[in-house]
Amino acid sequence: MLARGQGCHVWDADGNEFIEYGMGLRAVTLGHACPRVVEAVRASLELGTNFNRPAVTELECAEALLGIIEGAEMVKFTKDGSTANTAALKLARRFTGRDHVAIAAEHPFLSYDDWFICTTDLDGGIPASVPPLTLRFRYNDLEGVRALFEAHPGKIAAVMLEAARVDEPAPGFLAGLRDLCRAEGAVLIFDEMITGFRWHLGGAQKEYGVVPDLSSFGKALANGFALSALCGKREIMRLGSHERREDDVFLLSTTHGAETPALAAAIETMKIYREEPVIEHLYRQGARLAFGARQAARRWGVEKQFEVVGRPCSLLFVTRGPDGKPSQSFRTLFLQELSRGGVLAPSFLVSYSHADRDIDRTIEAIDRALAIYARALNDGVDRHLVGPPTRPVTERR
Repeated sequence: MLARGQGCHVWDADGNEFIEYGMGLRAVTLGHACPRVVEAVRASLELGTNFNRPAVTELECAEALLGIIEGAEMVKFTKDGSTANTAALKLARRFTGRDHVAIAAEHPFLSYDDWFICTTDLDGGIPASVPPLTLRFRYNDLEGVRALFEAHPGKIAAVMLEAARVDEPAPGFLAGLRDLCRAEGAVLIFDEMITGFRWHLGGAQKEYGVVPDLSSFGKALANGFALSALCGKREIMRLGSHERREDDVFLLSTTHGAETPALAAAIETMKIYREEPVIEHLYRQGARLAFGARQAARRWGVEKQFEVVGRPCSLLFVTRGPDGKPSQSFRTLFLQELSRGGVLAPSFLVSYSHADRDIDRTIEAIDRALAIYARALNDGVDRHLVGPPTRPVTERR
């Protein structure tokens, strides 16, 4: 168990130090206990944390976010991405008068709510009427989305996906998806929980030049403080605003949705992003890490079993067994050996606090871990594991 963190370093309850990656499920992009963010939160705490009326801090945060995200005209804050994405779907259903949603099959987690979890192995407790409303298509398969519209004419309220994950969008895919949604009267929703504040300051939608109707942000938005946001076109968002008689969507209700310390953290985080080369640093350090890891894999002859994938700013790794198939056992072994080398890395997502020396130490740990990996490919992975293999959170035992 971890006791504290500073920058990209964390210490466990026994005082052992580690270099950490994917910090806070990709949320702590500036680094643990970032001084400017901590000071902004400290100052906010002295003014109170939660009020019956909107706080000035909420307005300032909304203005800052809408000033960054092109095409976003209104915003609603909440605490997690699941809530924001479900609110987006509710708005889309109300706006279109339709019930179905189409999602990218390769994107592993859009919400913990029924409409998405019904597509996973852990679908207990979900009414049988829910799964038929969620349709799936393959990422980069525009014709597959078109086929869904043809098979369900006038029924699809929204198409929801991450603009990119591991694979880059094929030329014309995102723009084609936007045009198809417009032609079919559906709402296009981008989940930017991961891509936001990592691909580009304006999100993946700015990087790829395709503005969705609605988009959700979180994670890096407040450098680890609990805050997410749903933003988008006014004509859709205002259905949850109660400004007019026809605005009848009970969008969401969270007691702590506009908690001011988290909003203050977001304001300061966005200031740092505007003033300093945060995203450029993520790309540069990610590229150094990927190069070193791939060199190590080639050195030990495991480049076919261990692969670094994704953009430099958002690196993941794939572990395969002797048969060439993805292996949780070999993933567990790699994580085990990395931790022995002082590195915690469920992914290779770097932060603004990862310095050159941290990357160098990590590459050394990767090299040592892959030496054991290569040995396990020959004499069996179970001989090297200390405990049971890890498994995906949405997969049955």
